[in-house]
Amino acid sequence: MKTKIIITICIGVVAILAGVAIGSINVPISDVLRIIGHNMLGLELPEHITAGRDAIVWSQRMPRTLLAFVAGASLSVSGAVMQSVLRNPLASSYTLGVSSGASLGASLVILMGVTLPFLPMLSLPILGFSFGLATILVVMALARQLDVRMDNHTIILTGMVFALFINAISTLLFSLFREGAQRMIFWQMGSFRLLGWNTVLILTPIALIGIIFISRFKWELDVMTFGEEQAQTVGVNIRRVKLILLIVAAALTGSTIAFVGVIGFVDLVAPHVVRKIFGPAHRLVIPMSAMVGGIFMVMSDLLARTVTPHTELPVGAITAIIGAPFFAYVFFSRRKG
Repeated sequence: MKTKIIITICIGVVAILAGVAIGSINVPISDVLRIIGHNMLGLELPEHITAGRDAIVWSQRMPRTLLAFVAGASLSVSGAVMQSVLRNPLASSYTLGVSSGASLGASLVILMGVTLPFLPMLSLPILGFSFGLATILVVMALARQLDVRMDNHTIILTGMVFALFINAISTLLFSLFREGAQRMIFWQMGSFRLLGWNTVLILTPIALIGIIFISRFKWELDVMTFGEEQAQTVGVNIRRVKLILLIVAAALTGSTIAFVGVIGFVDLVAPHVVRKIFGPAHRLVIPMSAMVGGIFMVMSDLLARTVTPHTELPVGAITAIIGAPFFAYVFFSRRKG
């Protein structure tokens, strides 16, 4: 098992270096390492590394690649928690309407021009995160009214119905305010373009705090995968733990898509890959989901900006092209088994 962990970490490091080195202008790995050493440790740069190449690596590609890794890690851990808590391979924050809520918040900013009075530049991420988190709170409240036991199927169905309702409102806004429709569509497909170190410094602590907090519930997650009755017999407060974990997982997803847009399938595919390789124990599932999800997102972003010579594709389209067939194969293989 240690060998698998070490190999995965090494692949993660290689993926990040590849994401920084490869682009419209390829930069040798040795130069990438020298530029990182120069900016972090103050080491002197060789004469052949120009200021322009330094700016490309450190100011553009490095924050973009790290942001892709952090975003993939957050989404994957969120998906792993949702699948374990709700005991459903299709469960995710998107299933429960978080992405729909965040899209509605983004619609208010992009289509209607709504801005916050004190933080106008952060109106999009703040409203996107707030609406995404509010959606899961409303879904949980409705599910509790419909079913005091808060059965998993009740939560999932409530989330799906509420997501359809929010999507209808967003569609109505699209029809009424067409000026920002193209920007809104691009946001909904996800992108790391034009996001720099400030976004990395904001999102990384949020992701670390959320993942570390979720890791504290690894024993409860292990027990809950065997069924709620078994979990209750060993002293797990099902309703409390389920509520906490679903809210934290939704917060991870909401904070991520608030900055980078809606990117799907990472939270569905990565946890399945991790459980296949490392087993079902959440002491490994949580950190390895973060690592595999980060790798998947970095490679998807690399493809998005290099597969066509002069056009950058939305990263959400790449993850869907890769993730949808893979997940269909995994899902139907499980059913056949």
